[in-house]
Formats: sequence, structure tokens, C-alpha cells
Amino acid sequence: MTQSFDLIIRNARLRRQPAALVDIGLAGGKIAAIEASLAGQTALELEVQGNLVTESFVNPHLHLCKVYTLAMMDDAAMKNYHGAEMGKAMNAIELAAQVKAQYDERWIIKNVRRAVARAAQYGNTHIRAFADVDRQARLEGVKALLRAREEFSGLVDLQVVAFAQDGLVREPGAFELLRQAMELGADVVGGIPWIEYTEAAMAEHVRLVFDLAEAFDKPVSMLVDDAGDPGLRSLELMAVETIKRGWQGRVLAHHARAMALYPRPYLQKLMALMKKAELGLVSDPHTGPLHAPIRDLLAEGVLVCLGQDDISDAYYPFGRNNMLEVAFLVSHLLWLTGQDEMESLYDLITTQAAQAMGLADFTLQVGAPAHLVVLAAPDILEALRDHAAPRYVVSHGRLIDQDRLAPVQRTGEWAELSRP
Repeated sequence: MTQSFDLIIRNARLRRQPAALVDIGLAGGKIAAIEASLAGQTALELEVQGNLVTESFVNPHLHLCKVYTLAMMDDAAMKNYHGAEMGKAMNAIELAAQVKAQYDERWIIKNVRRAVARAAQYGNTHIRAFADVDRQARLEGVKALLRAREEFSGLVDLQVVAFAQDGLVREPGAFELLRQAMELGADVVGGIPWIEYTEAAMAEHVRLVFDLAEAFDKPVSMLVDDAGDPGLRSLELMAVETIKRGWQGRVLAHHARAMALYPRPYLQKLMALMKKAELGLVSDPHTGPLHAPIRDLLAEGVLVCLGQDDISDAYYPFGRNNMLEVAFLVSHLLWLTGQDEMESLYDLITTQAAQAMGLADFTLQVGAPAHLVVLAAPDILEALRDHAAPRYVVSHGRLIDQDRLAPVQRTGEWAELSRP
């Protein structure tokens, strides 16, 4: 009996198999076959002429409620955040908060759509998206992201993080707003313990986040130690609480830039603790002058990945939701330019990022969900060099129609996509 496929990708090159070309058959949203010459009936066939086909890209850290807000403020926050050794990082956060006085779901959703449509263009099919929850932002950002999650379902999957950007102890009423955000349907409980004023308050912040995670049975994402202060220790608090609560594999740390300043004995202890907690780390070296020691973390077997972090907001003026571009920048910042190092970088924006987000079976093998990109390059070197948009993007086994998404990038109006 002839096998039927929804889509066949012809003459694809796979990673670490440069000499062989294969056909990839997709059916029912999954990878159904990978063979040298695949026979079968199909509704759609793509001839890719030896270009590289891989898992699609994954962005485990994006402040999606803030995208394209830089035009609404001056660059004072950015100058503080990017200053020498990040000594004024907390000042930067307080300055950046100005925009939240204007938060309204009606304009936030348009910015969000533009950014997510661009993610689809660059093959980024999964995003862990942060929405600020505090007295100024209220629940406006969360509502916009939850709306976008539904609109882009099947194209770009959003994990919405309810994020206590201004603290939980220092910010009266923030914990109740965070609870309300989870009740609305947020996917992840988000915190930022280092922003609190005292070590006791940091520990309380961590405890409160895990209380909500347990109550709603949800994963945790927390921005930790994002300043040039070697005395910050909220990553350690987070790892210990993860072990205490039995939340291993469900907790993700972000930034941890202070790790760059830790003495070696403490760094070794912390990395061992992270492994015991099965605690992953998202690093964004391109958005600040300090970054976690990615080489050391990888050598010790800690789960590490890369995130976009920001797109044209108070902290970073650039960004396109292009994870190949992020990896290209990081290759220079960390001097990861050997062939094996480039392959490792690619893992940090695909399979390892997916693992950090809890995505199951995110691999290019038979039986796995079909989230794929056909690159405009035959190998990783050329892909990183040009960091161009993929020729084709497949999400949930379906080819994304980029022509229909293009107007959404320009206008932020979902009606553009809904037209026949």
C-alpha cells in the first residue's frame, strides 16, 4: 500500500551528515519517514536542493509585552543597563518602568503580533514570552499575550509567563495580581528575586513564586542576579527551592550575569547545585555587558540555551526574533568559532532551548512533532554567517504561508491574516 504524506521535503541535508541527501515525509503533524528516496503520495512537495533541514528555532526568553516600545521613551534606561559592569542595572529597571503607565492591551497586541509574525518568518516556532504584572502594568500585557497565544496557535506556540517585574515583597499587591494572571491562563510563573531590597526579601520572593507554581501546577521562570554585583545569590536560592519542592526539570533561570564575577570555588559549587536541581539557564550575552560563563556551564553539563531577550525596548534597541542572528552575535562575544562550537551554538537555539522550555521529542527523527526549518544554506557555517530567514518553515507539520503573515509584520492587524 502506498504511503500518503501531507508534505515531502526532497533532497534535504541533515546536520552532521554532509554527504547524504534524504527525503523527509510529514503526516498528521509528525515526521513520518526519513529515507534516501521516499516513495509515496503527497499533497505538497518541496525540492530543497541539498540545503540544511533542522529542527525549528526556539526562543526561551522574550519580553514580548515590551517589544517596539523604545520609541515611547528616551534611552536613559539603556545607558544605565549597558554601563560599566552593570552597576546601575536596578536603576535601569526603574527607569524602564515609565512606559507601563501607558499600558493598554489595545496597542500592546499590535506590537506583539508584529513580533510574533516576524518570529514565524525567521523559523522561530516556540517562544517563552514574558508579560509584566505589577501595579502599573496591571494585567494588560498578560491579556495581550494570551490573546496572541490563541491567534498564533499552530503557527508560533507561546508560553505566557506572568512576570513580577517590580518585585513581590517591595511591590504591594503584586502577588495577588500574579495569582490573577495565573487564573486567566498564564502558562508559567515568573519572578525576579534579585530586585528585592534584602536577602530575606529575595528568599520570600522565591518562596512566593514556588507557592503559586505548586498551586497551579505550572513551571517557573525567574530572572536572577542580573547586575554587576558578585554578592547576588538568588540563583542559589532558586536552585535550593527547586530541590526542596521537587520541581526538578520544571524551572528555568534567566540571565545570571553576576556569575561572571563569582570566585571560582563558589562558581563550581553553584554549577553542581544547578545540575542537582536540573535547573536550566537562558543566557542573553548580546543584551548586556556581562553574561553567565556559558563555556564553563556547558563543560559541567548544565543545560544552557540562548534567548532573544528584548526587541527594540528600553534595554536593547535591536532584535528581530531571529535566533540565528542571536547565535551569530554570541559566537563573537564568546569566541565560539570552531566547527564543533558552531554546532553547539546551534543546539542552544534549537534542541537545548526546547528542552529548557519542556518541549517533548523536539528532534528531527521519525515520530517526533514536525517543527522544521529549511535553511537557505547547506551547513551551519553558512547559516550562521548569513543568519538569513529560512527558505521554508514548518510548524505542527504544516508549511507556514509567509506571504499571508507579511502584512501582520507591518500593521499588527490580525484581520490581515484572516482574509481568504
